[in-house]
Amino acid sequence: MSSSLPQTIGELRVSGYHILPVKEEMRKNLIQRIRNRETIFNGIVGYDATVIPQVENAILSGQDIILLGERGQAKTRIARSLISLLDEYTPAVEGCEINDNPFAPVCRACHERLAQDGDATPITWVSRDRRYGEKLATPDITIADLIGEVDPIKVAEGRYLSDELTIHFGLIPRTNRGIFCINELPDLAERIQVGLLNILEERDVQIRGYKVRLPLDLYVVASANPEDYTNRGRIITPLKDRIGSQIRTHYPLTIDHEVDIMHAESTHFTDEGLDIRVPPFMSQILAEFTHLARRSPDISQRSGVSVRVSICNYENVVSNALKRGIRNEEKEIVPRISDLQAVVASTLGKIEFETAGDAKEDRIIERLLQGAILSVFKRYFNLSDLTDIITAFSQGTTFEAADNLPAVQYARQTRSFTALQNAIRQLHLWTTPAEIACAAEFVLEGLHLNRKLNKDRSNGHIQYHS
Repeated sequence: MSSSLPQTIGELRVSGYHILPVKEEMRKNLIQRIRNRETIFNGIVGYDATVIPQVENAILSGQDIILLGERGQAKTRIARSLISLLDEYTPAVEGCEINDNPFAPVCRACHERLAQDGDATPITWVSRDRRYGEKLATPDITIADLIGEVDPIKVAEGRYLSDELTIHFGLIPRTNRGIFCINELPDLAERIQVGLLNILEERDVQIRGYKVRLPLDLYVVASANPEDYTNRGRIITPLKDRIGSQIRTHYPLTIDHEVDIMHAESTHFTDEGLDIRVPPFMSQILAEFTHLARRSPDISQRSGVSVRVSICNYENVVSNALKRGIRNEEKEIVPRISDLQAVVASTLGKIEFETAGDAKEDRIIERLLQGAILSVFKRYFNLSDLTDIITAFSQGTTFEAADNLPAVQYARQTRSFTALQNAIRQLHLWTTPAEIACAAEFVLEGLHLNRKLNKDRSNGHIQYHS
């Protein structure tokens, strides 16, 4: 922030600075971005033709919005991204709890201060990050949390209860001239929803039986699960009517979008001396697993299957491969099909099953994994191209695999297995033992799931045979 900016209301007035209401400010900046063909929301994948145009329309119309969607659909991320449509800095009366507009203050303390100091009243420049407030709605939220409460210390100092200066402002007034996001709106008790309606519609605060006129300048974003918002009647009708645009979010519509999100959001570490690489088909299997879970009758679709399932599964599969690499003193880390067992722990806590029972849940996850592997395998291979491999197995060839088996042992087994070598080359993975191990497991597991090979398990080891 430049030190040459005005530091008093008088200097601000002389500079000709024009302060816009927050909705006009966001509209102005959005129009500028559209005109310059800039990206409106960075890091939001898969919403370019669906959600984002609706958000843009709402902002251009000056409407508050509610984002309806299951968990893990980037609702909060969209709300936080709106900060970028605020000016980098905006002036406010210095020391004001609610970032009052220097030219049009709304709180009693600022009115008295301006009456005393006039144009000499100091101002501060508030960054856009400080103009965003967010609250997760829970049934125990009070009016004091969101709107405010009488401060007993201020009363003890000699002020009357009816004096506006006795109020300790809550989160919403403290976000004045900014963006306020309330997540899971239906979880607010009805009396709190009434208080929120008063702030948005009537522009007054009702605390302890008396009113305070408080024309706040806010852009409000709410989020909710569609079932809670539309089916259970947990939103008071006037509040529902006050929100300008209702925008439905969704999970990634394509595997590619799921993969992009997975790669962008997963935690990345810098491990010196280790080369971690994930082949495209492994990422696609994890994304396909999530998409199959979203269609599975065994999994509750009311709760949804979050994108976080894909992200955490990706992280766990990479970690399982990393663990093996460290133990085998390998420098190159490439996850394999046998590493997919690691998704169980990162999936179970994020989905709800229609039937209870740990054993059944494990079987459901295994079945989904098999479906994902088979689906991705069919994108890369035709069975007619792999007849030489099937023939070799029918003539007595076997192949050993395990999630802890060193990669060099896979390379040795494929050295004289020409048909398998040719299939691996189709995946463009023939450079290192770790790549060969990954590709070999993918090809052989795909053939097994197509009922062309048998697979035996014993003490963590797998043998593929005719």
